Amino acid sequence: MVLPQVASSPPAGVGPGGTSPILSVDGLVVRYGAAVVLDGVSLEVGAGEMVALIGPNGAGKTTLLNTLSGILSASSGTIVRRGRLAHVPEGRELFPELCVDDNLRLGAWRAASRDPAEVYELFPKLQSLARRRAGNLSGGEQQMVAIGRALMAKPELLAIDELSQGLAPTVVQEISRYLVRLNVETGLSVLLVEQNARLALELCPRAYVLETGRIVADGPSGHLREQPAVQRAYLGGHVTT
Repeated sequence: MVLPQVASSPPAGVGPGGTSPILSVDGLVVRYGAAVVLDGVSLEVGAGEMVALIGPNGAGKTTLLNTLSGILSASSGTIVRRGRLAHVPEGRELFPELCVDDNLRLGAWRAASRDPAEVYELFPKLQSLARRRAGNLSGGEQQMVAIGRALMAKPELLAIDELSQGLAPTVVQEISRYLVRLNVETGLSVLLVEQNARLALELCPRAYVLETGRIVADGPSGHLREQPAVQRAYLGGHVTT
């Protein structure tokens, strides 16, 4: 799911991560009927930064990503982007009857080139699966296709909803390594929305905590890991860092 950039000019200032923000969200309010799902959410992702958004089920994490992608409309607040955002949705949402190659090429429907060679270079396993139906792949392989499809749009910001959902720990580790490699080698910014707080705080140097539609904590991941409230709610008690 890919949306063109919202803002034609970059936001001023430097973000919390020490770089100019590629994404700035300020006072975002989203309602489902009379229910307020996001209540004044503000966050930033710097250029080349990996940022995590953690929180329990029902906190509004997926609603936030769907609003950033234009799937949902905000009641109030502002969203400013300096580049193209590509969204890897929860549950992958591939086209199961189409082959891997066709799923990848659909991600480039607005791009000048639809050649998936760079995706196959990043995920070599997909090269041998190019003609296999996406619905017949394992969960880890499907997640690679979903990420690869998003990358076909040449985004500056990749927003991933529940990277680890339904995957074995070894598969999560493998995909996480690919994600870090992308960030380091290409400077791709990443917003990782993840219920597995331990994973998210290990992967991303900075994080936000969303609870009942509000940001209740944010800062360096190492600092958040040391907070008793975060340890109790998301890390299974005391954690030695």
